[in-house]
Amino acid sequence: MVLENKNTDLYLEEDQSYRDTISTVDKEGKRIWLYPKNPKGKLTNYRKLLSVFFIALMIAGPFIKIQGEPILLLNIIERKFIIFGKIFWPQDFHIFLLVMIAFVIFIGLFTVVYGRVFCGWVCPQTIFMESVFRKIEYWIEGDWKARITLDKSSMNANKIIKKTSKHLIFFGLSFIIANIFLSYILGVEKLTKLVVEGPSEHAGALIALLGFTAAFYGVYARFREQVCTTVCPYGRLQGVLLDKNSLVVIYDYIRGETRGRLKPKEDRAALGKGDCISCHQCVDVCPMGIDIRNGTQLECTNCTACMDACNHIMTSIGKPQGLIRIDSEASVCEKKPFKFTPRIIAYTIVLMILSSIIISLLAFRSDIETTMLRTPGVLFQRLPNNEISNLYNIKMINKTNREIKIDIKILSGKGKLKLIGNDLVIPSQGTAQTSAFIILDKNDINQFKTDIKLAAYEESKELDNFTTTFIGPINN
Repeated sequence: MVLENKNTDLYLEEDQSYRDTISTVDKEGKRIWLYPKNPKGKLTNYRKLLSVFFIALMIAGPFIKIQGEPILLLNIIERKFIIFGKIFWPQDFHIFLLVMIAFVIFIGLFTVVYGRVFCGWVCPQTIFMESVFRKIEYWIEGDWKARITLDKSSMNANKIIKKTSKHLIFFGLSFIIANIFLSYILGVEKLTKLVVEGPSEHAGALIALLGFTAAFYGVYARFREQVCTTVCPYGRLQGVLLDKNSLVVIYDYIRGETRGRLKPKEDRAALGKGDCISCHQCVDVCPMGIDIRNGTQLECTNCTACMDACNHIMTSIGKPQGLIRIDSEASVCEKKPFKFTPRIIAYTIVLMILSSIIISLLAFRSDIETTMLRTPGVLFQRLPNNEISNLYNIKMINKTNREIKIDIKILSGKGKLKLIGNDLVIPSQGTAQTSAFIILDKNDINQFKTDIKLAAYEESKELDNFTTTFIGPINN
């Protein structure tokens, strides 16, 4: 988003080369290590409270049960997924796919309207980095200037103790996060069993745990903001989704330019100076290392740390807050109020349609799924009393966490069904297979193939209905 300043030609002529690179890489392609200042302010306090809520929710998530099932389980190994207590198997992939599509559209809609606020306020990467690991770094090594001094100093006892303590705590926290992460894949009960039985019995799980620990440690101890700028696809996608009507953290260059240091008793308006006093506080607190005064940039996660810093300075010099605020480019440049654009309306309509379809599929989703096919290689059999029978293989999947006793009945036309063997009982979250005969009177058969509609009942409640084909002689 290139800014258009109507106040001063100087701002328009400002060097725009920063848009060709990212803030954490120098001209030689080397990493620029960031030392953001510890932010303080009203919005930062709100972020802290929200972070505490999400971290507590994430830790408690594996233990929260709905009808005996976890609130979220993504067991890729067993191809079993549980969302809000509902079990999804590979047979429900179409529902899961629709949920993912709706989520992507929601992210798109959210970005079009509110910019990248998800990244700065809700994303787990940001929450753990800024509200946990970064806070520990401030606690052990001090604020930004103290950390710069520490890193530049020669190796001594103080530096060794601080660095070792920090990285040991980082590794321990990464190990805890890895365990929580695995509990959403394996389930808390299975993970507890693996811990109790010891690593010798579950070497594979131990390797996975250590691998996740190393990955989390690498991200939070070293990779940090690079995740947002070089790995996360959403960070790249936001450049396509944002437009001049999107709400983003933005610098009011109309009011702020031309910048100039604050001098005692000066008439800034008479000197052609704006409200920006070049204090550099907005840059010092930025965890992505950008200067928000250059406009919306790829690295900006809308964390609002620069807003708190700028508001504090504006209050200190007797100027109104909001020089850096959440607003749209159109509002700053053209003084236009925020409005719903055709693109926002289109996204909303598509999202509502998908949400309705998903809710309907979930509401009418059966507890079991039945497949009933004629036994391969077996033709119809002629029975006494002028009857014809077909042999079928039946496979049933139980999508619930309770055992279900099934009674299958024919719904269409005449005929009777006889199971081979004992009663049909499907174990919890399991499958059951059996065979059965469908028997029809020859006088009721008018064609070679006849569609038979059946239903599976638990006592008097219909759980599933399905159709199979009956083959019989045409000429009676």
